[in-house]
Formats: sequence, C-alpha cells, structure tokens
Amino acid sequence: MTGSLAEPTDARVRRAPRVRQHGVVRATSPPPVPYGSTAVRPGWADLPAGLRDALAARIGGESAAVRVAAGGFTSGFAAVLTGPTGERVFVKAAALHGQRHLVDWYAHEAAILARLPAGLPVPRPRWALTESGWYALALDAIDGHIPRLPWEPAELDAALATYAEVAAALADPPAELTALRLPRLADLARDDILWWGEVAAGREPLPEPATGALLAELVALESRLPRYADAAPGLAHGDLRVDNLLIDSDGRAWLCDWPWLCHGPAWFDLAGLLLTAYASGLDADAAFAAHPAAAGAPGDALDVTLAALAGYFLTGAAAGPSNASPHLRAHQRWSGEQALGWLAERRGWSWARPTPSP
Repeated sequence: MTGSLAEPTDARVRRAPRVRQHGVVRATSPPPVPYGSTAVRPGWADLPAGLRDALAARIGGESAAVRVAAGGFTSGFAAVLTGPTGERVFVKAAALHGQRHLVDWYAHEAAILARLPAGLPVPRPRWALTESGWYALALDAIDGHIPRLPWEPAELDAALATYAEVAAALADPPAELTALRLPRLADLARDDILWWGEVAAGREPLPEPATGALLAELVALESRLPRYADAAPGLAHGDLRVDNLLIDSDGRAWLCDWPWLCHGPAWFDLAGLLLTAYASGLDADAAFAAHPAAAGAPGDALDVTLAALAGYFLTGAAAGPSNASPHLRAHQRWSGEQALGWLAERRGWSWARPTPSP
C-alpha cells in the first residue's frame, strides 16, 4: 500500500501475455479473507505526541487527512498522510521496543527500495526518522486499489506485465542491491518453507485439508526447491501476492512491500501470485508457462513451488491464533488449499479432499 508514480523504464523486456479465459470448467473459489481490510493497526491518535509532531514537521504542518491502510497482516502504523499543501506520503511506523522486528523490516525495505533499478513501478523512500521511541519511514503514496478478487482479467494482465518488468530488471541486479547481503531463497526454504518432510517424520501434524494426500510425493516435490533456487540467477520479491499490488487509475500495477527480497528464481514469485488466478477460475497454467519469468525454469518448477507453498501455508494455518491479524490463519489455510488443489489437478491426483474453507 505504498509507492509513487515513477517514469516508465526504457529497457526492452518481454511482455507478459494476456490471461486466457476460455476452457475454464472449475468453479471459482473466493477467499474468506477481505484483503482490503485485514489489518489491526494503531490510528493517528494512538501515536506518541512527539512522533505526531515530528511527522507533521516533515510534511509541512498538521496533517489535513490521515487514511490508515486497512490491508496487510502486520500491526504497525501505516497510513497515507496528506500535508497542508496537499502533498501525500505513505508512512509506516513501529515502536523500537515491542515491535523491533517491524522496525528492522521497514529499515531494510527502505534500503532495498532506494537501490532498485530506476523506472520500475515500485514505491521509493522519501525520508525516515526516529522519535519518541518509534521509527517512521515515508514512501511516495500511490493512488490505487488492491486488485479485486476474483481477478478481473485486465487487472491480472497488468499485474503480470509489471512482474515481467520487475523480473527482467532483477535478473541481473545492480551491485549496490546485492551488497545488502540479501538472504537466499534456498536457505529460507530449508529453514522455514518446507514442511511436508516434518509432517512425514511425525514432527508436525498432518494439516486437515491434506488428509489422504500423497504425502511421499509432496515431500519429494518440495525437497527439490532449494536445489532449483540455488541454481537460479537473479532476485525474487519473496512475497508476491494480491494485497502487495496496487492498480492505479491508468490500469498499471505497482508492486509494494519489499522487505523479503532474496536471491532466487522469479518463477517462485510468479507461482505464488497465480494462486489467486487459479482460485479465480482463470487459466493459471497457461499464464505461468507463457510468462517471461518462467523462461528457463525446470519442467516441474511450478509443481515444486505449489507443493512447498501448500505445506508452508497449511501448517502455518494450524499454528493457532495470530497476534498480527485475525485474518492471517484464514489467509494461510485458503492459500494452502489453492496450492494443493492446483497441484492435485495438474498431477491428476484424486482423493477424498475435505471441503475447502468457506
């Protein structure tokens, strides 16, 4: 929910093809999560007075309007502030004590955004400050909306076109960006993403939506992700999903929330984004196969990613209530169900699956 209108890049990139709508026989599976209103955040009045004064000083006076961002799954302050002259900035803020992880994420995101190649449809940092025990980051404010689900094909086309542009720019990233010592997707997979092996070993309970699934095949598929990721050049956004995109008034998609940038293949991002296309009844297989980000991917890269994401989301959904957002577990369960259902459809698996989330 951040960003600014940057100049379009002059670089020539392969364009993402339009998403095909014909041949669809599945019913859509709308999410049980209102992605535009998932967050529980402090309001302007909840911030320390000293922080409010410092922010007002940076925008030229008392804020004429404060629009708190309702989307997302974190509990930090996030809002568009409009200054007395009409200038708008998007501000993220968190307490140094008690929300240190958010402070670190915001500072890391600022460093990434400042180093991304010019011309990409991404937010850029304006300034940052620390006051009254809080850290605040200001970004350019995008005037846009989270894409609607089920996807409108034109909006999905815009999202895929933006990611084609971003993936091309990050295929050979600038040295100042890689100097940030970004994590490797292969390591993240081993440490946090791959869970079917834990389920098979009895160290994690089998998620209820996976009852009757071919566990040995899920383990085998997900286990290939670290090797594939290590072999891939370039960088991946790491969290490409519908509520990290904004569609502006010209129909262009903007990619937001960048703290998880990592060394890894763009096709991993692409598969994650297309979970919602699959749930929307669109031809997600064709969209993946034809997208520039999938060029050169291993033949089973999509299945490997779907297996990994299914295990990651479904085991996360069973972790109990979240103190970040009351909607997080429902989002994880639904996302895991889409990943597992899409994978089963692709591989011709058949089992008595439990009823999906309402």
